[in-house]
Amino acid sequence: MMSAPRQTEDELLPSQTEGYKVGQEKTLAELSQLDKEDESLQRWKASLGLNTDLAGEAGPKKVVPIALFLESPSLTTPIDLDLTLGPEGLKKHKKDPITIKEGADFSVGIKFRVENQIVSGMKYLQVVKRAGMTVDKMEEMIGSFGPQKDAHTKIFASEEAPSGMMARGTYNVRSRIVDDDGTIHMDFEWDQR
Repeated sequence: MMSAPRQTEDELLPSQTEGYKVGQEKTLAELSQLDKEDESLQRWKASLGLNTDLAGEAGPKKVVPIALFLESPSLTTPIDLDLTLGPEGLKKHKKDPITIKEGADFSVGIKFRVENQIVSGMKYLQVVKRAGMTVDKMEEMIGSFGPQKDAHTKIFASEEAPSGMMARGTYNVRSRIVDDDGTIHMDFEWDQR
């Protein structure tokens, strides 16, 4: 029996904008000190979520994924995948496929928190395979966020679930969050049918 090929890393690389260069990374404390005397600029920074109360927090930038969810008008409650379970707990999402109604419109969403430093240019990447063949790839911009205690939620454009007899079966999905610096903040596999 032939095993299905593993997803290649190339499929999960974010697209690059020609000519775009990632700026020099600065800590939140360094940014809060820039133009300190400009009150309007300080208000603007606060509106962006550059919380100066958290400027003293040490440690590397960190995105803490909380949940991946699917919303659909045909669902009474969203389907939630708890991402706080750790590596062993996430394996349950692979063993117990979620079911999406054939032909249903649904949206993928992510809930996360940012800690310690600003994370810029986050993207959500998703590759869907069936029988080892790529059937769908999604790349969505999440954005740039400063650290804060409250979680952020981002819902992506809706898509239509496959329908018909040939579309029935189990699909392997790999989801990843990556930032401008190439740091991978989340990478896990789950199954749907």
